[in-house]
Amino acid sequence: MLINCVAYQHGHKLADIPVADISDHIAEPDTFVWVALKDAKNDELAVMQEEFSLHELAVEDALRGHQRPKIEEYGDSLFVVVKTVEMVDDELVLGEIDIFVGDNYVLSSRQNSAQSFMGVRARTEREPHLLQHGSGFVLYALMDAAVDRYFPIVDAFEAELEQIEERIFLQEAQRANIQRLYELKRKVMTLRHAVAPLLDAIGKLHGGRVPAMCISSQEYFRDVHDHLARINGTLDTIRDTIGTAIQVNLSMVALDEGEVNKRLAAWAAIFAVLTAFAGIWGMNFEFMPELKWRYGYPVALAAMATTCLLLYRRFKRAGWL
Repeated sequence: MLINCVAYQHGHKLADIPVADISDHIAEPDTFVWVALKDAKNDELAVMQEEFSLHELAVEDALRGHQRPKIEEYGDSLFVVVKTVEMVDDELVLGEIDIFVGDNYVLSSRQNSAQSFMGVRARTEREPHLLQHGSGFVLYALMDAAVDRYFPIVDAFEAELEQIEERIFLQEAQRANIQRLYELKRKVMTLRHAVAPLLDAIGKLHGGRVPAMCISSQEYFRDVHDHLARINGTLDTIRDTIGTAIQVNLSMVALDEGEVNKRLAAWAAIFAVLTAFAGIWGMNFEFMPELKWRYGYPVALAAMATTCLLLYRRFKRAGWL
């Protein structure tokens, strides 16, 4: 679906133009066209491929979708894939924005994402002195907007981890804590898979050999690189903290199980003594004096009770009961 198709010259908006006029405007000097699509169909991308002379491999990747974040060069054009991440009902939803960039055009195709980038266009149009850098600055603005939307999600991860850590020593919440920690770890890894590849790829856009359309915007891409590095570092810290929290939680479970085992062992020892006494006096040998003694039965019961009481006090003092 076509969102908008606008021509710009010297950093200022000329007009909204029909798709059929794209090739005419990109032929004009100091002019570029910015087209935005949402959930583009095959026929729509086919038209754009013809108007912008897009590379067939890049178009094929855009049609297939579910691409790894990347930046690829095709002659004098770029194909950029950036993941969009949204939190919906406490679950991460991954989308994708495919960006085709040439000297005189930018084509963005957003897939499986409810996030709008209309604010990006409005922001760039308010800054014509930056927009006159051309398609390279528009690429930066789109990438910067997508990356900035990662920060609230990272903050949500940190807040959730703090909540779990506050409950980690509560015995009744141990099983729930482990489940929440594993769910959080899965979300962190999902976001990291969107950040880490892009962090590696964006180095192509600043320093060293840089595509021609991005030369004047290198410092802006460096800023996006810094944001990605900070997010990636934070995610690594959260992942390590989750691993530590899981180990602590499992240790707490093991300690609780140890306490139960000690109690069971103490009671087993007490009943073992009773069994030993009963076994000895239950053998019914002919020459056992206790069997003929008038007070043998109460004395035997008293001996058994006294021994059990002494064992109970000993285990209680040792903290086993």
